[in-house]
Amino acid sequence: MIETRLLYYFLHVAREQNITNAARVLHITQPTLSRQMALLEEDLGVSLFVKGSRPLTLTNEGLLLRRRAEEILELMDKAEGELSSQEEQIEGTLSIGCGELASVKFLTQWIFGFSQKYPRVVFDVYTATADQIKRRMDQGLTDMGLLLEPVDIESYEYVRMPVKERWAALMPSGAPLAGRDHVTAGDLAQIPVIMPSRQKVHDEVANWFGSYYNTLHLAGISNLSTNAALMVHAGLGYALIVEGALPFLDSTDICLVPLEPELSATSVLAWKRKQPFSPAAGRFLEYIKCLLSMKRE
Repeated sequence: MIETRLLYYFLHVAREQNITNAARVLHITQPTLSRQMALLEEDLGVSLFVKGSRPLTLTNEGLLLRRRAEEILELMDKAEGELSSQEEQIEGTLSIGCGELASVKFLTQWIFGFSQKYPRVVFDVYTATADQIKRRMDQGLTDMGLLLEPVDIESYEYVRMPVKERWAALMPSGAPLAGRDHVTAGDLAQIPVIMPSRQKVHDEVANWFGSYYNTLHLAGISNLSTNAALMVHAGLGYALIVEGALPFLDSTDICLVPLEPELSATSVLAWKRKQPFSPAAGRFLEYIKCLLSMKRE
């Protein structure tokens, strides 16, 4: 079994790309750190560093270990924080993954309200696609995730967010289509388009294009709307995104025009079924369920 200390040392060497610099950061001697890395390689039976490389470079095995070591140490830090928190005080870190969605506005309002009651809870918000967030939830690195549908949530519990995510075309404000109330698939058929990268969402947008999709000028793919907006600003093409993804959009440079016929989706706040929660995460779920039940009434 690999000692946690060795993983910690290894990550410092990988980040510094230099044994001497890493030893200085760790406050140990360079020969000691070199022996520890040699011991780690011996225990694993693989070479973690490319011999003779300057700066120090990881082998494929080293890259894999770095990724897993970061996950392991992050998970251990999270577990220690949860176990050390006292339920009567409700403190600790609550990790939430979310995409760039209109429903994030509701989520942040809930976080604010909860923070007024439990100021010692820290919210760690991780932004990514639904597939990446689900992966982190499965690994125990993220407590719950705000996911844009369609998404496979068979092994999750969830609450549906009370907002509709409407798709639109993001384009330069001076573009010929910018003054329209809406744009159609035919309008976009001859224009370079930047599509969402997540496959299920990509397929939904492709279906909206219908037969036009076969001749679509695909200029790029992006998993986050902010990056897609920069691509639009650079003149690469028009991006297909949900309207709420850019809440502080400066319409002097780029603007959003809704799709016609309307393409919309819902989002869910999901968590692993039968997952043991920290006091902070459990209390937060109780809080939002209560808010949603009052809203329905």
